[in-house]
Order: sequence, then C-alpha cells, then structure tokens
Amino acid sequence: MFGKNKNFGSGCEFIIVGLGNPGREYENTRHNMGFIAIDKIAEIYDCKINKLKYKSLIGSCTIDGKKVLLMKPQTYMNNSGQAVVEAMQFYKVPAENVLVIFDDISLDVGKMRIRRKGSDGGQKGMRSIIYLSGVDTFPRIKMGIGAKPNPNWDLADWVLSSFSANEQKILEEKTKDAADAARLIINGKIAEAMNKYN
Repeated sequence: MFGKNKNFGSGCEFIIVGLGNPGREYENTRHNMGFIAIDKIAEIYDCKINKLKYKSLIGSCTIDGKKVLLMKPQTYMNNSGQAVVEAMQFYKVPAENVLVIFDDISLDVGKMRIRRKGSDGGQKGMRSIIYLSGVDTFPRIKMGIGAKPNPNWDLADWVLSSFSANEQKILEEKTKDAADAARLIINGKIAEAMNKYN
C-alpha cells in the first residue's frame, strides 16, 4: 500500500511540482492552488516539505513503492521553470515523469482537468517550465479557482485573493482527489485518472 516518508539519497523517479508564490501574504490565495495541493499530498503520504534545494521547498516520499520528490518552487510563479529544470537535471528525470499542479481560472472551484502534455494555456508558471526545459510533455493537473466574478476586476487582484470558507471546504475534498490522481499518474494510469476526474 502507500509507503511512508523515506529519505532517499540521490534517487528520484518522479517529481510532483505545485506552483505558487512564496511568502505569508500569498498563503491560501487562488494562485497558490498548486502549493495547497502539494501540502495535501504531503499530508497523505507523511512527507515533510522542509528542505530548501533547487530554489524550492522540497520533501521526499514513497508513493506505491516509487520514489517521489515533492516541490514548491520559491522563485515566484513566473520563474517556476528555474526550479523545476534544476531538479530535473540533477535527478535526470524526464518531463514525462514530472507532474505539475497549478491553478486555472477557466475552471470553477472544485473542477479539475488532467492533461498528458500541451501548451501553457496562459499560465505563466507553466510557460516558464516549458520555455526553460524546451519541451511540453509534462503531465499536469489543472485545478479550478473560478473566473473573475466581475469583468472589471483586475486579474492579478483576483488570482491573489483568498478562497471563501465554503470554497475551502470544497478544496479539502478536491485536493484529496488531486492526490489520488497523482498516484494514478505515477503508476502510468493517466487515462484512468482523466476518466475519473476530468
């Protein structure tokens, strides 16, 4: 079954990256959906994300017998690729084994979209990763944060706003789904994850 936290030297088969911005002022904001999901995965697999390496907060765990690195880049969203590519190069992990989790304003809160690969879709953290790595074959989980409630709102203000209490309850369950989807993807069952959660 699910392995507990193991500190595994230099070996790493998969990387799961959650995108967000560092700093207390950004905690639990919409744009930090990736960080929120990573924290839930860490909680489920008893992993402490408390080391600073590869310009990221990192932790290692074992998921279904596979060595996985959890990452929360500390570069700020738009430079996420600096952190991700550094870890990929160190561990020699191909893009296909790097799962990226990030926010999507085109999806309602509680909705999730899993993709095998593709463009950045306007998400600047994903854009940085694709640009600096030179490939777009990263599997990804896009998590809905909702569209601007008013077209006159500034987009930056919206994505940096906090979730409501009701939305946080929804996300508590949805991040569990993201963790399960990540487990399926790591096991080579991305089609099953897509059928189950898209």
